[in-house]
Amino acid sequence: MELSRRTFTALAGTAALGLTLAGSGAATGTNGTNGTRAVPTGPPPAPPRADGRRHEVGFDRYSLLVDGRRLVLWSGEMHPFRLPSPSLWRDVLQKLRAHGHNAVSVPVPWNVHSPAPGRHDFTGVRDLDLFLTMAAEERLYVVLRPGPYLGTADLDAGGFPGWLTVAEGAAGAADPSYLGHVDAWLSAVDAIAVRHLFTGGGGTVLLYQVEDRYEGRSGSAGAGAGAYMSHLFGKVRADGIDVPLFHNDGGADGLWAPGSFPTGAKKGESDWLYGFESSPVPGEAPADLGHFGGRGKGARASARTPGFVAGAAVGASDPWGGATSRGKGYIEVRERWNPAYERSSLLTGLANGITLHNTRVAAGGTSWGWLAAPHVYTSYDYGAPIDQARRPTAKLAPLQQLGHLLRTVPDLARLEPAPAVRPEDDRLKVYHLANPDTDAQVYVLRNDSAEEVRSALPGTGVGVPVTVGARDAKLLVTGLDLGRRRLAFTTAQPLFAMTVGRQDIAAFVGRAGETAQVVLDCEVQPLTNRLDLEPAWSYDRGRLNVVTPLGVGGLSRVLIEGGDSETPMLLLFADDATAQRLWPYETPSGHLLVYGPPLLRSATLRGSTVHLTGDITGETGLEVWAPRGITAVTWNGQPVRTTVSRAGCLVMEGLMPGTPAPSLPALTGWRRRAENPESEPDFDDARWTAADRTASPGATPVPEGRPVLFADDYGFHYGDVWYRGHFEDARGATSVSLSYSTGTQGLLMAWLDGKPLGTHRMPVPDEDTADRGTWTATATFRVPKRLRKRGEHVLSVLVRRMQQEGDTTGGRGTRRAARGLTGVGFEGASPEVSWRIQGAGAPDRVRGALNNGGLYGEREGWHLPGYGDDRDRNAWEAVDQPREDRRRQGVTWYRTEFRLDVDPDVDASVGLVLEDDPERAYRVQIFLNGWNMGQYINDVGPQHTFMLPNGILRTRGANTLALAVLSDGTTPSGPGRARLTLVGAARGGVPVEAVESPGR
Repeated sequence: MELSRRTFTALAGTAALGLTLAGSGAATGTNGTNGTRAVPTGPPPAPPRADGRRHEVGFDRYSLLVDGRRLVLWSGEMHPFRLPSPSLWRDVLQKLRAHGHNAVSVPVPWNVHSPAPGRHDFTGVRDLDLFLTMAAEERLYVVLRPGPYLGTADLDAGGFPGWLTVAEGAAGAADPSYLGHVDAWLSAVDAIAVRHLFTGGGGTVLLYQVEDRYEGRSGSAGAGAGAYMSHLFGKVRADGIDVPLFHNDGGADGLWAPGSFPTGAKKGESDWLYGFESSPVPGEAPADLGHFGGRGKGARASARTPGFVAGAAVGASDPWGGATSRGKGYIEVRERWNPAYERSSLLTGLANGITLHNTRVAAGGTSWGWLAAPHVYTSYDYGAPIDQARRPTAKLAPLQQLGHLLRTVPDLARLEPAPAVRPEDDRLKVYHLANPDTDAQVYVLRNDSAEEVRSALPGTGVGVPVTVGARDAKLLVTGLDLGRRRLAFTTAQPLFAMTVGRQDIAAFVGRAGETAQVVLDCEVQPLTNRLDLEPAWSYDRGRLNVVTPLGVGGLSRVLIEGGDSETPMLLLFADDATAQRLWPYETPSGHLLVYGPPLLRSATLRGSTVHLTGDITGETGLEVWAPRGITAVTWNGQPVRTTVSRAGCLVMEGLMPGTPAPSLPALTGWRRRAENPESEPDFDDARWTAADRTASPGATPVPEGRPVLFADDYGFHYGDVWYRGHFEDARGATSVSLSYSTGTQGLLMAWLDGKPLGTHRMPVPDEDTADRGTWTATATFRVPKRLRKRGEHVLSVLVRRMQQEGDTTGGRGTRRAARGLTGVGFEGASPEVSWRIQGAGAPDRVRGALNNGGLYGEREGWHLPGYGDDRDRNAWEAVDQPREDRRRQGVTWYRTEFRLDVDPDVDASVGLVLEDDPERAYRVQIFLNGWNMGQYINDVGPQHTFMLPNGILRTRGANTLALAVLSDGTTPSGPGRARLTLVGAARGGVPVEAVESPGR
């Protein structure tokens, strides 16, 4: 929602409009502390930074304790490895912080950093030290998740490196070889992490996760599971990690709660947190998993530690074919996992005593290369609050609102259950809690029905009926101190409360179309000024009543002066969209509040000037409430002319202009070249690896009397794999059967003596099979009669192996099903076949092991910038579009160059769109400047737009785009339409550094 000119005219007081509004007394809450000495309610700790000082981090049953102060952790997870442009990590971190988060959760995948046993690479796009430094600079705590297994991040092999899945001896948690590899990995991560611990003052790492969704007690690890967890615990502590540790229980069943395995803690003490998952299904009521919920589930499994949802789902991954999204992609996921869903699940957690909260995932990304788990396609947008293009969405509203509330209203950090409330309409479920120190009463109202509910709340002190939307929730508070005045009740959710300069400011938020009512206890009638047209007020029997419609004209302001306090109070009212333009900010001189722009990144006070940075999309104004002494404003380095308003803020004169959309070029000048010389009988494969092993350490049986053909056994863990089988006599061979094993949407192509035999592909998954990690099939092809003769023959097979499955057992084993060919047989003949295999070449130092596969063009560098495809004009044919009308089984490459000239002050998110008749059967591997940015499957989908992240994409310069098209030969292939699209643009952003793109 862009802001109108009316909103930013100079604000003038008007005569009061009297209304007669009824009210009632506040409820009385409990004051018990459960018989224990507790840290009292008070201001939270200051935003963290790397200050070089020692800090204490502990916890009790209510919350984390940081330097003796209560901290409600409000964390959002991002995957830096899914945004391969390190300078853009700061962009996402700033957006998380601005939208109310005080922490970021970050998985550290073993497979991203380890191309080979004993090798650990933390350079370039894998620079963990840089990420942790940025997080500290942006004043965010860090929840570090290095595994070693990361099943919740949808990664190839659950984050295990490919080499580990077939490493000799490394079979399971109790295996000494496996533990040796794990220790080496953790040593590499911890050597970086220990420098960034908040306890030591070197950074802001506050919590550290050990393992992920480990169910070893009931799985293959058996009795050794406890010893395994003890080993990991001891290893991490020995490495110097002294912040609280935790595990993520996928079932919220109490697995690995404190005391379930030895940690060396003294009796009665705990140095371990219990965290668990919470993933309610849209349309179903969220479960009560906090301390106040059902016995034995969730936080009740660990009574002495605070409620900790280590993974609260606010979206979902979507499988090939779009079973989750009904084939519509992440637009549909975002619609189903909508803001109402978020509010309902998040507020249910808060009502159950959850004070450690991590949203998974808060920012979507791209599963570039061969990074992802087999069931998900390239986009990892996830329907996240910050989408794959780094754009804030409406889904940030609940997270931002609760984050600001928890930061500025400390009463919510320590709550106890209070007497039950029975609403007049029993379709509402009411949770009643109270702060034993302040007696503030908190009510969470949840409507699980499909209709809006309006109901009175007898006995709560809320004197008027309250409206809750369908399958939505609302938080109300009574008896709360707002600065120097006291809130009797409100029908709108408090957004924040703070003192700025010489006045108190309290903001309230609700859904557009609702009417908000705020009632303050005032023994002496104050002077009340409505500063916008919408609010109305009345004073009656010691209470000031203010009402206003939400979503009309933007922000509504009411100024209260005198009465019970000499400190003025400003009441602000906003709907969800307006609230996403309100930016509280903490400075060394006190709080600051900005209203107007779609994002505030930073605020720095120097002398009498506040220097603001942020983003502008559409035309907007600017209002700034600043600490005392601030009389001037700059925005992104430019002075802003302001006047002082009746609301006590500096108001910009006029409006800031919107951001014009950058122009994007058409993709022309395509060049085409056919590939797969490996299918030809005279191709020289002498330097390929001989596939002659007779035994495999993997989980797939080797056919008796046959060689091992599994790709991983020969070191080819990612991307396409070629096989060439040489044999002497094809007489009598009527058909050949090729058994193979892949991840979701794998395929196989075969040629005999250069003649296509056909293509086989795995079926499109449905709802029942979307999570299946391994697919197996046998493709049988007829051998043409003209080839059934004596002499040398070559059977060439290309397998798109797709990715490796995650854990499928309760224990933590490394073994995975094979990828590639698993067996070959002939009907009517039994020739002795000598096999050679070739996959991806050695990884380069920049893009790592997950970028390339085994296509000939990849091995020859056809995807790289500067390859020089114009030097052999006969090999590269000029074409208008990256497609061909003939039917051909195999691989065809297309290349083009394009230039961008985006204004350096504009952050433009650019995507590549591929579209065609869905009946055409082919797939495309997309390379931008040598980086594998994803896979498009035309007749499966649902993804058609592929993000091209800035840094890899040169927004001011030349770019090389290469497409590798795999066709099964049944239809013409290649995208009918290939174009660039502008997904979003904002004036502002962060400086972007170019990511190295190796070329020839």
